[in-house]
Amino acid sequence: MTALASRRRETPHPHVVRVVAGVFSEGGEYATWRERGTSDWLLIHTVAGSGRVAGPTGTVLTGAGDTVLLRPHQRHDYGTAATSWSLAYAHFHPRAEWSPLLEWPAQAGGVGVVHTQGEVRPRILASLRACARSSAGSLPQSELFAMNALETALLWLDTQNPLRGRMDERLMRVVEHIGADLAGDLGVATLARIATLSPSRLTHLFTATLGMPPQQYVERERLTRAAHLLASTDRAVGEIARDVGWDDPLYFSRRFSGLHGLSPTAYRRERSASAGRGDRRDV
Repeated sequence: MTALASRRRETPHPHVVRVVAGVFSEGGEYATWRERGTSDWLLIHTVAGSGRVAGPTGTVLTGAGDTVLLRPHQRHDYGTAATSWSLAYAHFHPRAEWSPLLEWPAQAGGVGVVHTQGEVRPRILASLRACARSSAGSLPQSELFAMNALETALLWLDTQNPLRGRMDERLMRVVEHIGADLAGDLGVATLARIATLSPSRLTHLFTATLGMPPQQYVERERLTRAAHLLASTDRAVGEIARDVGWDDPLYFSRRFSGLHGLSPTAYRRERSASAGRGDRRDV
């Protein structure tokens, strides 16, 4: 430890069972120092102003939309870089399945950094604010709500992670629209207007990014949603078909059988039998 480090006052460690989160603003004097970090992960998202996060070989300067990630037991040496810093943060112990979401590009010798832009920023901030509200809540489920909100933020950050393949914002708008309105008009012309692209350009970009053209993706999403409704409800097949965008139940049944290898009725019967045997691998 250097002489300077030995004179610095250690910032208290938070007690983290699953997640502790918050949103706040500080002036130019704000600084945190934890020589050995904490046993949890720490995510810091800059809302406004500028922050600095020191790593073993340099310092990362953050601006609005930048997010940093510090691993367990990694030194905490961060604070306001100029006159003010507004930030959202989360100390957390990740779920096991989050591992791919925590593989970030590293700067300054180990500080994970993801730069976000455009329409993704408010989504990340909204999720982190929801995480902060829930982590301070008193309901028995509050901590689980907070973890779910944090997972949403990590998923949005993952769309901006260059190690994972950054998705074009125009495609994200299209994918979100499809998921929110499966029963609506999801033709290429409609989707192209949402993306502000020509139909041919949308089809090319969509296929290159997602591995299939828009209409194939739409059909897959509709049939996947239908399978979930068949397995989890007792609604009529024709009603489910309309809910996912098909007015003709017979055509829906043919397309469903083509993807799942069973008719809708047979699929429901098999899933019901599997549930009766205690086979819940789909949960």
